[in-house]
Amino acid sequence: ITVTGLPTSSPPSGSPTLSMPSPKKTDVAGLISRITRELRSRRLTFMIIGGQAVLLHGRPRATEDIDIVVGTDPSGLTNLLEACAVLDLVVLADDVESFVQRSFVLPVADESTGIRVDFIFSSTRFEKEAIERVELVELEGESVPFASVEDLIILKLIAGRAVDLQDAAAVVRRKGEEIDWPYVSDWVNRFAQIEGHEHLTERLRELRRA
Repeated sequence: ITVTGLPTSSPPSGSPTLSMPSPKKTDVAGLISRITRELRSRRLTFMIIGGQAVLLHGRPRATEDIDIVVGTDPSGLTNLLEACAVLDLVVLADDVESFVQRSFVLPVADESTGIRVDFIFSSTRFEKEAIERVELVELEGESVPFASVEDLIILKLIAGRAVDLQDAAAVVRRKGEEIDWPYVSDWVNRFAQIEGHEHLTERLRELRRA
């Protein structure tokens, strides 16, 4: 198992400075719907994670950013770039191929609203299985795949920033009785075997105690 491509608490070393259009009147649901339609037309599987998934499963949260895990590794970059062109999503990295190879992330912004979208390429069995476990939510006429409660918690524990742990706690407070804890524990214990992630098991214990 590797954790390349999973959300991290800080940008990858050597990341270029990214510039984005100034946000204007926003329509996050409409943008997510358009992205869903375009990715499906290209047979790209994916799931919505991050703050938008927290809004669904956990708590009200001031965010317009959209984080999307796509069911492909960076070899699918060309297909994704073509989708971004159709969607008027502006790439925010100068040397996009190099940036994606280092970070496993394609950062873009909606040209008309400035909404930031991060496409995260898959590199782990966990991500691929999580995409098969999505919860479908109707948005603007599209069935949008959001990460399941359990997979969102796992991703938040791995990311590990204070806001991520607060998000995870909010999800547990709201959905605690519905959560498949053996599933969460299994994946957390697998990731805890990776050097540098040994703390994840204790982080999960603290979350459940809280």
